[in-house]
Amino acid sequence: MSGNEDEEPVADAGAAEEFETPAPPAWRSKRQQKRTVQGRFLGCLLGGAVGDALGAPVEFMKRTEILRRFGPKGITQYAPAYGGIGTITDDTQMTLFTAEGLIRGWVRGCFKGITTYSGVTAHAYLRWLQTQGERPTCDIDFGTDEPGWLFQQRQLHSRRAPGNTCLSALRAMNSLGEPARNDSKGCGGVMRVAPVGLFAWRMRQYESPQDAFRLGTELAALTHGHPTGALTGGVLAVLILALTDGASLREALAAAKLLLRAEPGFEETLRAIEMAEELADSGLPHEEAIARLGQGWIAEEALAISIYCALVARNFKHGVILAVNHDGDSDSTGAIVGNLLGAMHGVKAIPAEWLEPLELRDVITELAEDLYAFKDWAIGEYSDNAELNQRIWRKYPGF
Repeated sequence: MSGNEDEEPVADAGAAEEFETPAPPAWRSKRQQKRTVQGRFLGCLLGGAVGDALGAPVEFMKRTEILRRFGPKGITQYAPAYGGIGTITDDTQMTLFTAEGLIRGWVRGCFKGITTYSGVTAHAYLRWLQTQGERPTCDIDFGTDEPGWLFQQRQLHSRRAPGNTCLSALRAMNSLGEPARNDSKGCGGVMRVAPVGLFAWRMRQYESPQDAFRLGTELAALTHGHPTGALTGGVLAVLILALTDGASLREALAAAKLLLRAEPGFEETLRAIEMAEELADSGLPHEEAIARLGQGWIAEEALAISIYCALVARNFKHGVILAVNHDGDSDSTGAIVGNLLGAMHGVKAIPAEWLEPLELRDVITELAEDLYAFKDWAIGEYSDNAELNQRIWRKYPGF
């Protein structure tokens, strides 16, 4: 993550209008110091893992049970889950493989001259499937001779209550990048796509956020075939992109909703987002507002609860605690809120007592750093740095 420039370029406000009709929904792109943006990248991925780990022990508990066990404030610190403290679940596992897939897609383009981000990321998800002790039914080469750096992290080879839809869709995948052949709108698509927004920022897609929306939707659709299961992924990708670019959450929501309205089957997702916004302004007690939004097992509910908690949060800690102390899918809502607030406020906003014991913290940090740095790697067919070419290909093989 080194570099001589301390500032990132801002988007040319007129460039998008010249090429896009109608002009893309856009916030005002802000000039930010490089270290500020790097802090957002780290905050997004580490924040998501922190929220996931805080919610993991209470994922299948009702709010009344959570309060009975942890006291009137609910769970506010890590509790034992999966044999440890600060342990992540399948949500963070799949988020990491999303980030790795996107980087490997870019590496492939550098070396091969052609790439497909949905296809290469689908391959990453099949490697995740293998960490769960399973394989797809069709004969897709895992590339076991060159598995890459992430797959070799032994702690990832552990089942952490993976979603049945993700498992079954990946088992049934016939070709890399094809959408799932189911009608599921579970939250397993949206909960893993935050890296798309970070990747899109490095690819300058703040100038054309519809590209980030499309990729987030495509990656969620790899396992979730219902429009709501996929479109929520597009929404989260644009929210993370905009927040990384310095937009407020309200500005990010306005941009994402405008893109969403152009998609077939958008109504359910839009309704959930708008309900979250209305409840955030209503003054209702938080636990009552969250209960009205649902339990988070399905995509639009998980997204809506996460948006609500991010809107009303006084700070990172407050927002994540709100997001995990409810009936339902506490680790997924905790993870998504952690992604949003981490991108918004940066890694310094995450409490140290949550970061220090976090499982795979170093791996998550390194992947976040690489997700920022990849665009500056001088690699590929025309690079004269053979050592760098070899090192990057070994870490992120382009397939």
